[in-house]
Amino acid sequence: MSDTGSPSEGSFEFAMGEFTAEFPRDRRYAKNHMWAMEVAPGRFRFGLTAYAVRLLQDVYFLDWLIEPSAPVASRAHIGSIESKKAESDLFSPLSGKLVAINEAALADPSVINAAPYGDGWMIEIEADANADVDRTLLSPDGYATHLAEAWDVAQRTIKGQANT
Repeated sequence: MSDTGSPSEGSFEFAMGEFTAEFPRDRRYAKNHMWAMEVAPGRFRFGLTAYAVRLLQDVYFLDWLIEPSAPVASRAHIGSIESKKAESDLFSPLSGKLVAINEAALADPSVINAAPYGDGWMIEIEADANADVDRTLLSPDGYATHLAEAWDVAQRTIKGQANT
């Protein structure tokens, strides 16, 4: 599946003002706007969604506070990302063990902008046996609902900042 082009049955779109973001349906999604793809039983690859990439704009720095083989708790602070628009903390979308960091994205974070669902992946986590993956990670339809709610909050925040 490509990161550009018209949506297919394998993806859904979400309008962000004049920009439309596309989301593959072959993945699950975390509320912190990371996608998840199971690459082996219980092992998930994570990256930023098109929504997050659009809000950040031009990612240019990525830093991890943890190394592979380190345990991670769900919602634990694991790193940071800097872009044209903001510096943001990154939080673990799942509890388990960090098993891989995408060294190519660490060396050149612009790949996150260019291919967020491909070469721009960021980390892999092996889920804890007690991690409730089905409740923690949203289905594509569940994420679409979450996006609508998050976009409403983002719009109110942007309008509030413009009025100050």
